[in-house]
Amino acid sequence: MDIDLSLVDFLLFAFAGLFTGVINTLAGSGSLITLPIFIFMCGLPPSVANATNRIGVFMQSGVATYKYNKTFPGLFKGVEWLAIPAILGSILGSKIAVDLDEKTMNYSIGVLMIIMLIVLLFKPTRWMQETMEGGTNKKSFLSIFVFFCIGIYGGFLQAGVGVFLLAGMVLVSKYSLKQANGIKLLMVLVFTIPALAMFIYYDKIHFGYGILMGVFQSLGAWLGVKFIAKIPNANVWIYRVLILVVAISAAKFFI
Repeated sequence: MDIDLSLVDFLLFAFAGLFTGVINTLAGSGSLITLPIFIFMCGLPPSVANATNRIGVFMQSGVATYKYNKTFPGLFKGVEWLAIPAILGSILGSKIAVDLDEKTMNYSIGVLMIIMLIVLLFKPTRWMQETMEGGTNKKSFLSIFVFFCIGIYGGFLQAGVGVFLLAGMVLVSKYSLKQANGIKLLMVLVFTIPALAMFIYYDKIHFGYGILMGVFQSLGAWLGVKFIAKIPNANVWIYRVLILVVAISAAKFFI
């Protein structure tokens, strides 16, 4: 599909891709920025923007997961107990997204962005205490149910799902926060695959914008894992910028 961006828009688009690639690698919730970019800058309908967003998520998650696996061998052992229910939930969530009309999807994205803004303001990582490493609770019924529900949300919208994944892995499955941040990338990758397939089947994706954003996000993910994670207070500044952008974007959905 054609890409229609002015030079200024292209530069902003590229910066957003790089920045959200870094965000999704170090913290999560980068889709809270790319979704408004697709809707308000690229002019995509909300349902198409929601689907198109998955291409970049898939590409950057693949890059970051590969990099994490090379850096921390064995980190993903046993994660299939969480990944399988998340994949099944993602199929259901993406089907719900496909069936919604544009007006309902628009308001759904706006409301969920406000909810995510509130979640971010409460800094959820403050109450995710470090636990003993090992993920000893990942085979429990509660873990399976929680990650099925997270998969539904991820399949439906994706934006902000990293926060829920971290909460589920630390509070329910008993991973350490350090482990959970790496495993989160693999989880996003695996449940994005069926959602992406669903959206492609229903012809909901703008491949031009999606692949272009994915290229910049993948580069951002690589930079995030290799360099930016080592910068003092990088997460603090990322968090502040994310709050500002999400607040502006959430308001714009209702204006």
